Amino acid sequence: MTALIARKAQPLRRQLLLATAFGLLGGHALAQAPTSADFPSHPIRMVVTFPPGGSADAVVRMLVPRLNEKLGQQVVVDNRPGAGGNVGLSLVAKAPGDGYTLGLGAAGALTANVNLYAQMPFDPVKDFKPVGMVAATPFVIVGHPSLPARTQRELIALAKAKPGTLSIGHGGNGTAMHLSAALFAQMADVKLVEVPYRGSGPAALDTMAGQIQLALVDLQASLQQIRAGKLIAFAVTSAQRVPMLPEVPSVAEAGLPGYDSTGWFGVVAPAGTPAPIVARLNAEINAVLGDEQIKAAMRNLGAEPAPSSTEAFEAYIRSETKKWAKVIQTARIRLD
Repeated sequence: MTALIARKAQPLRRQLLLATAFGLLGGHALAQAPTSADFPSHPIRMVVTFPPGGSADAVVRMLVPRLNEKLGQQVVVDNRPGAGGNVGLSLVAKAPGDGYTLGLGAAGALTANVNLYAQMPFDPVKDFKPVGMVAATPFVIVGHPSLPARTQRELIALAKAKPGTLSIGHGGNGTAMHLSAALFAQMADVKLVEVPYRGSGPAALDTMAGQIQLALVDLQASLQQIRAGKLIAFAVTSAQRVPMLPEVPSVAEAGLPGYDSTGWFGVVAPAGTPAPIVARLNAEINAVLGDEQIKAAMRNLGAEPAPSSTEAFEAYIRSETKKWAKVIQTARIRLD
């Protein structure tokens, strides 16, 4: 009888043990599931894929004090440049999806590198959750004053008359400036000699010195020289004119309809980051970007505030990836 009771009790004990286990697991899951209500409870690490001192780094550090106020915790900037942004974003891809590690990535690492490198340390679509765009940085096509051209149409005519003789500098192989120059050459149907530099500054200086004839660089590196007449500004690469150079047309306006290329950067989180946390971060970033003082300060650095929804940012990343894949394949650009 005792043995029979023991055998009958075994299923009941198993049910009780299973119920207890599921209860503990469920309670643990509920306790660990982060929500926007209790986020953040400690500092947030912002991995910036640019070196200190650049325009993107300056913009981030400008935003951080306001984000600290809104989030009630410190946002700590961690600069991790290298491999076109792959170094920094690979750290973010491997981090827990809890909202406490974020990445500031740009067009290269998030859209172009997948077609530039044979092997990537992360999948830009599967390994991240887009949080929101931060800023766009239009570029400008500049030339040495000795060039016998003063408009984009004249420049294209000159390049066609002397194919392969005009050199154009840019901020480095695989950068948004490099791809913007390649897109310009493809749409204008001209052959230019591309000269890579380590950033916009050296490319602008060599153009001003006459070492190269043209450069496609950011506004911050060239604005002063343009205003001083030391560089000719043929066109800006954004779809519309920019406030800092209102007299300079866009590439599209000056004769290449449909051309639109800007540098940009935005915030991403590791895949799996809960939607309420992503929504909270997006809302606070957009609120800071909407501040009039922040807008003015960013524009002084040559950056245009670009608040967005997470959905719009995700769609933009996908469309840019498709766009640059075609440009890269046509130009046969590889970085490995």
